[in-house]
Amino acid sequence: MTATDAFDCAAIGVETSNAESAHRFIPIGKIAPPVLKQRGQREVFCGLTGIIWLHRKIQDAFFLVVGSRTCAHLIQSAAGVMIFAEPRFATAIIDERDLAGLSDANDELDRVVTRLLERRPDIKLLFLVGSCPSEVIKLDLSRAASRLSWQFDNSVRVLNYSGSGIETTFTQGEDACLASLVPPLPASSAEAAPALMVVGSLADVVEDQFARTFAALGLGSVSFFPPRRSTALPTVGPNTRYILAQPFLADTARALEERGATRIAAPFPLGVEGTTAWIGAASACFGINRDKVLSVTKSARERAASAVSRLRLKLEGKRIFFFPDSQLEIPIARYLSRELGMELVEVGTPFLHRQHLEQELAMLPTETQLSEGQDVERQLDRCFAANPDIVVCGLGLANPLEAKGLTTKWSIELVFTPIQGYEQAADLAELFARPLLRRQLLAA
Repeated sequence: MTATDAFDCAAIGVETSNAESAHRFIPIGKIAPPVLKQRGQREVFCGLTGIIWLHRKIQDAFFLVVGSRTCAHLIQSAAGVMIFAEPRFATAIIDERDLAGLSDANDELDRVVTRLLERRPDIKLLFLVGSCPSEVIKLDLSRAASRLSWQFDNSVRVLNYSGSGIETTFTQGEDACLASLVPPLPASSAEAAPALMVVGSLADVVEDQFARTFAALGLGSVSFFPPRRSTALPTVGPNTRYILAQPFLADTARALEERGATRIAAPFPLGVEGTTAWIGAASACFGINRDKVLSVTKSARERAASAVSRLRLKLEGKRIFFFPDSQLEIPIARYLSRELGMELVEVGTPFLHRQHLEQELAMLPTETQLSEGQDVERQLDRCFAANPDIVVCGLGLANPLEAKGLTTKWSIELVFTPIQGYEQAADLAELFARPLLRRQLLAA
């Protein structure tokens, strides 16, 4: 039995604007909208950006980027200035001598890592993060990670992944990181009972909320990946049922399935509807029925629905255009359309994983224009012609679009901000209401 057999997303219940009223059930379309595939120029941050939220999540890990000064400036700018605490990331600068082959890059890397671990003995997990420059000079970071693990007698686990922006979007940095962390996961015993693994970085407050909900439902064996400490890696095996908390983890999902884990199909936990379906799908796989899910989540759903309904007054009927950036676009568009009444002009995403997004696609209005990949000039033309009320885009496009009179929302803010779960449903809506209010104030 699949999760959706036992917990039909079409009957999960979405609150009306009146928090005290009964649930109404909204049918879900079965035909996914058509997709415009684009293969042209694109603009997006590279995968190194993922370090900014990952280094906060895994508290005893360190991310050492093997790259250029540009890489260092990018991460420092994205992270902001940290005055009172040492961050858990740095850049090993590849300079002209390395690029010209006048020095041995491996020797230089070993020297930098040794100095780092002498200074920071609290590091238990070290990621060597590849970049465009390290890939250009063909520096084998996989071999370097194995060599360094042996050199430090496995007292520090050294792994590697690529954050290069040559072929990746910025959220794929997390995917590459977590995929590199799957092989070291301990194997679960064949006799172990089925266990749930929540996959994808969540803010600690959101993780705690989900953990309390699963505990109230009677799900005792629940782990979160990545864990807060590398010494608490969850076990994985044929008894593992995993559910994605983020839609951009294709490589991680594949790696988990190679270890025997089984994915639970579900929408993503954004908004009241998505969160209820997500929790319900996980619960159904462990024999917990829909009535209990609705009972346990009742107060949280009602609070969230009441808060969201107030913001619907500001957003209903507003037209929104998504440029491809984070791969969060489709779940967020579903939430804005179904719970806030916004009109989807175009929903662009860098990559469309149909299997992972199957239920999300079925919940979009059938007339929605989806686009995969990017041809930025043509997409700009479509955006200007549509003249939407708000545009979701990367930082590189935001200022030029604002200069043209369009209201924008930075897509990277949707990754940095806790937006999953009931308690954050209104916060997610507020992220879109705020730019519209700012535009009104400026126009007054």
